[in-house]
Amino acid sequence: MGNWWWLLILFVVLSPVMWLMPSQRQRGRMDVRMQARRLGVAMQLSRQEWPHWLLAEPPQSCPQYHRGRRAGRTDTWCYWQLEPGQWLNQWREPCADAALLAQLQSLPADVYSVAANKQMLAICWGERGGSAALEQVVNFLQAHA
Repeated sequence: MGNWWWLLILFVVLSPVMWLMPSQRQRGRMDVRMQARRLGVAMQLSRQEWPHWLLAEPPQSCPQYHRGRRAGRTDTWCYWQLEPGQWLNQWREPCADAALLAQLQSLPADVYSVAANKQMLAICWGERGGSAALEQVVNFLQAHA
């Protein structure tokens, strides 16, 4: 009977430690974020205001992968992915630039939005798909930064 008490006490002491350990999903996200950093892409959790017309509401706080733009880039635009491969601007108009649309369609299905201004190019992404999806995101950022 005395051994059971020791096991119970050991369990009570160790159980909070187990809660602090990251899950497999959290470890996967951390790995993707470290890979992105090594590839020259920054990531931050960013609060977003999403258009009301999106079919599925993305999370309020979303991982935003971004990269500074080269000097002389003056184009500004923002597109949201309504459904996989369907990219719309703020007025719900499809992307008219065929080359840009083809590159947007190459992004993972869980990319919520892509925005460019004079200083930065940012992608709000759900981080599913691991290294292969990260490669698509990084390639897009490198091509348009």
